[in-house]
Amino acid sequence: MLPFRVVDRLKFIVERQLVKGAGFQLLVVGFFIGLISLIGGMLVVPQGGEFDDPGSAVWWAFLRLTDPGYLGDDVGTWQRVVSTLLTLLGYVVFMGTLVAILTRWLIAKMEELERGLTPVTLKNHFVVLGWTAQTPPLVAELFGSTGRMQRFLEKHDTQKLRLVVLAEEASAEQLHQLGSEPGVGRRAREVILRSGSAIQPDALHRVACLDAAAVIVPSQVHDAGSLVTSDVETVKALLSIAAQARHLNAPLPFVVAEIQDMRKLSVIERAYPGAVEVVAGDVTISRLMVQNVLHPNLSEVYNELLTAGEGSEIFVRGGETAEGLSLGELAAQRPRAIVLGLLQPSASGWTVNLLASPETMIRREDRVVLLAGDYEHTGADPKAEPLPVIARSAAQPHATGRSDAHRVLVLGWNRRVPSLAAEFSSYKGRNFMLDMVSATPLKERQREIARYGVDLEAINGQLLEADYMVEDDLRKLNPASYDTVMLLSSDRLGSGEEADARAMVGYLQLEDILAEAPRRPQVIMELSDPDNRQLLYGHQSEMLISPMILSHVLAQVALRRELRVVLDELFTVGGAEIQFRDPHDYPLPASADFQLLEKIVAASGEIALGVYRAKANELGRHLQLNPPRSEWLALAERDQIVVLALN
Repeated sequence: MLPFRVVDRLKFIVERQLVKGAGFQLLVVGFFIGLISLIGGMLVVPQGGEFDDPGSAVWWAFLRLTDPGYLGDDVGTWQRVVSTLLTLLGYVVFMGTLVAILTRWLIAKMEELERGLTPVTLKNHFVVLGWTAQTPPLVAELFGSTGRMQRFLEKHDTQKLRLVVLAEEASAEQLHQLGSEPGVGRRAREVILRSGSAIQPDALHRVACLDAAAVIVPSQVHDAGSLVTSDVETVKALLSIAAQARHLNAPLPFVVAEIQDMRKLSVIERAYPGAVEVVAGDVTISRLMVQNVLHPNLSEVYNELLTAGEGSEIFVRGGETAEGLSLGELAAQRPRAIVLGLLQPSASGWTVNLLASPETMIRREDRVVLLAGDYEHTGADPKAEPLPVIARSAAQPHATGRSDAHRVLVLGWNRRVPSLAAEFSSYKGRNFMLDMVSATPLKERQREIARYGVDLEAINGQLLEADYMVEDDLRKLNPASYDTVMLLSSDRLGSGEEADARAMVGYLQLEDILAEAPRRPQVIMELSDPDNRQLLYGHQSEMLISPMILSHVLAQVALRRELRVVLDELFTVGGAEIQFRDPHDYPLPASADFQLLEKIVAASGEIALGVYRAKANELGRHLQLNPPRSEWLALAERDQIVVLALN
């Protein structure tokens, strides 16, 4: 065993002190300052005179070490030499090292504060656990929901929306991204960012989850084949919140959690014993896409209903606001809204009764579902003139009139494809033929389909291996021979921008091929990045921006949890759904206003929601939901009426 040198031992001791932080570093520097002052004082003591007292000599050395201004007061060669050496050492040890330590400590503290590691001291705030492509539109949706947000804040006895977002690494770049999001702008400074992961208990404490009015858990993005999926992170976050609440004997906050695999619903319910609403992200988008296949042009309807911006939204009001009225009487007193139906309490939650009879009486415990442009329009307006009460016949399912197979070509692959196939198979009365094309290896896709439990034979489905980015491969598929072509954004690329770039280039290539064909199928395109929605100006496809839609659903369910069951009813097989009708299906006069249209449509047991114009307006919009009752519709050729009807 080699012996340790004394110098090495001293270096090791000094190093262990320096790594303990700025406090210990200052102690080490202070020790060296004292040592140098002592040595300098002892060097001038033999001169005598004013240095007869060793304490005075040490003090003289300390002054020269810390302040070079004393250098001109010294007399004698030896005293000046010692003073000069002390002054030089003072520049190095006292000024240089001390300032460096303090500067480095200050910078480290500022960086620590910027990283968002300090726990927030808020109550009744909103918490978003995770930063994804959905986070900026989610924040915009919360800021934009003025009326609904105001009622939520009043319920929790608070005056102002306070929003805390947990990100893996909080940075100024994320604040800049929020500031550039439409609907946020300067209000990005009101958002508090904290660093950490939703599966870390200390990170949940950092954002004060237990004191929040609502906690939103959006799904994170993981690489294909990763053992840690977004649903695993969601369950772990809920377990951590529940464990903290048990440890501190605190009540559990209301949670809105997004999961990808709806089969994990029972796991979520076991993991979190508190109030929780589960939004199935993949299933929600799959439902909307299949509904869009069944009802072409429906994408513009739910892009208005389920995204922030101008237009109408679905609102849920408490029964106490209309207790004792019938649905027909309530509709007459809400001239700027359309009454869609009721939510009635049951042992398992809520029974959705859209298209309920106008004679149905509203009880205090019920919830009223309305379509309106603003939350204020769903309340009573004493200045508005009441409308006449409209009687409506009993709702009857509408026959589709199509018995042949509906051929669907799916281009691309992401984690939603198995749930998309499962959604197609849920429509037992429909005949589909589903061809799913991707460059992803066939065995891998077969394994994912089988794991999801999808029976491809039920939808005449087949998996084809080809790359739609290669023109020859795309031409061989003969896309014009299909009724619907769906372009999916991949979740296997590095970012949403890269995935959307591939989808958009594929779309442009598809348009070149369809331009040569005698017939054009319905084209539905999914995008992952909301920033790309303006790039394909004048496109002929129906566009679905999944993060924006899911952000709206998460935000609105957090503000009004009953909204989730309404959306489930509207966009799943069976029950009420939004459909398009030819004006010739109704005995409409040559000219009619929307109030007359409502009355005529009600005779068929349906609710009129608006008009879909064949020709877009100057803003590129075809849809006009909930128009003023007195507005003349002036229906043109190929215009359609949007109604709520039984499937």
